[in-house]
Amino acid sequence: MNRVYLASLAILFTSCLGYKELPVEYDYSYKGNFKKYRTFDIMRPAAPTDSSMTNETIEKSIIARMKFLGYRQTSNRPHLIIGFKMFNDSLRFHGYNQPDIEEWIRTQNENLNYDPKDFHLRTGTLLIQFYDRRQNRSIWQGYATTQYGSIDFNNNRHLRNAVISILDKYRFWAEGFLEGATAQENDL
Repeated sequence: MNRVYLASLAILFTSCLGYKELPVEYDYSYKGNFKKYRTFDIMRPAAPTDSSMTNETIEKSIIARMKFLGYRQTSNRPHLIIGFKMFNDSLRFHGYNQPDIEEWIRTQNENLNYDPKDFHLRTGTLLIQFYDRRQNRSIWQGYATTQYGSIDFNNNRHLRNAVISILDKYRFWAEGFLEGATAQENDL
């Protein structure tokens, strides 16, 4: 049976159990090659004492989502490097008003202007960034906070919900993944 179909059913079933979608904003670079990435790795902070950039639950949730999308984790020259940061305090964050990423992908117009937008985020915000290693730039970032309080960084369920909510906005299968799944299905 198609592994994409099975994985989709598993995600759908498990995501319904205790999942509460959080408000998410995201923005992206018009230079991103979103349909050309196949591999990823998790960014490690330079200073091991920065606990806002290390969390086993967040890492496992990111890895699970990326593998579901067909990406392969590797430490050897990954296409994407994924970093995250937990903000306990409120912050002002600069993002952009942009067309929905799926809409932009259809035209891939790199001449669009970035329309800056300031966000005033509450305490308990999770930021996830994707870096294109070859271009040496951030190509996508998503951030979540709750409307009525903060994300409890000591609660694994809150953390998983935050990661799922954010990465639900990144909807790109790894290059070649769907073609490989279709070929396997045709061999059966």
